[in-house]
Amino acid sequence: MSSGSPHTTARAVAMLKKRRRANSVFHALGVAAIAFAIAALVWLMSSIVGTGISAFTQNVITFEVVLDEEELDPSGERDPDALRLANYRAVVQDALYERFDVGDDRQRRQEAFGLVSTSGATDIIRQQVFTDPSLVGTTMTVTAPVSDDLDQYLKGNLTTDIDESLRRVSDNQIAWAQELKASGEIKSQFNWTLFTAPDSRDPELAGVAGAIVGSLLTMLVTFVLAFPLGVGAAVYLEEYAPKNRMTDFVEININNLAAVPSIVFGLLGLAVFLNFFGMPRSAPLVGGIVLAFMTFPTIMIATRAALKAVPSGIYDGALSLGASHTQAVFHHKLPNAAPGILTGSIIGMARALGETAPLLMIGMVAFVTEIPSSITEPASALPVQIFLWSDSAEVAWEERTSAAILILLAFMIVINGAAIWLRSKLEKRW
Repeated sequence: MSSGSPHTTARAVAMLKKRRRANSVFHALGVAAIAFAIAALVWLMSSIVGTGISAFTQNVITFEVVLDEEELDPSGERDPDALRLANYRAVVQDALYERFDVGDDRQRRQEAFGLVSTSGATDIIRQQVFTDPSLVGTTMTVTAPVSDDLDQYLKGNLTTDIDESLRRVSDNQIAWAQELKASGEIKSQFNWTLFTAPDSRDPELAGVAGAIVGSLLTMLVTFVLAFPLGVGAAVYLEEYAPKNRMTDFVEININNLAAVPSIVFGLLGLAVFLNFFGMPRSAPLVGGIVLAFMTFPTIMIATRAALKAVPSGIYDGALSLGASHTQAVFHHKLPNAAPGILTGSIIGMARALGETAPLLMIGMVAFVTEIPSSITEPASALPVQIFLWSDSAEVAWEERTSAAILILLAFMIVINGAAIWLRSKLEKRW
């Protein structure tokens, strides 16, 4: 028999070293995994921010235009329809040709006209003249966005050390832009258009206002449908439904439904709501119903887990004081489960907000140039807007896409932050 301690034998020491070695390896792998995740996140965010941050500023050009009455309103009647249809493009052209003294040189004329956003400048002049017809016959100062190519050059996103024929901006445009910037006629300002305008075919005029409103309307429909149904179904299954094979079958299928790919719900919406019921395509109503089907299992599972987490003593105490089963559930158990229910619901809504595939299947990929005002009007959504812009070829769309991603991430952070705040505010420790 050995007189020494069993913990100091050679075998015990070897096992202890092996255990410590395994712990060290596991700790190192854990640290490496966290470091890799952080590095990947930093790389992703730096790439998105580095590309999209410039979209939050925009270069604008200020110039004077002569609102010639013979060109805009020859009759002199100031008829609103005539003023709306007048040739404001020619007004902008004449102003730029005179400003840069291009004469009859066709190439220089095209280059001068390419400095400004054609649609932006003409729309600004048209709106002001339509609002105040007395401007006709006067000289007006206009501040309009520069063209998307010139904007990218001024932001340093275009390469200029290549042959002029391969560039999006010419030597003349570069020289004029530098002259205008030095004189203060071209300035950089915050890009409010990105937040206040709907989509456009011109990158310098495109915004996410329509997509944001479309997403909010879609989320409203989703919440109104998914939250009461999810909570109600969870309460019934957890507190009222008999425990038999049928309820087991329902529970299994609900858990499976939560794992179904989102595009399947899009196919369901396409086949049932659009093709069978004939509901409006590209409407937040249909998008909200589809996303409600997808969010319903998440809310239901979260609600059941929150109900199970409430100590049984609360329910039993209510019964012992004379409360009925329904009173004990709705007056005591459900309120105490509210933090978990709200947290799960918000996380489910956040997931729905970032979904693209189901909305593409029901036609919310349409090009919508107006901000929707109801759940039945055509609309887009932020994820779909990002998808559309990412598929465009021009360089300016790249920064717009990254900026829209940053806006969507901001929404997601706010929603998830609200979930964390609600849990910490309402959570009760038993």
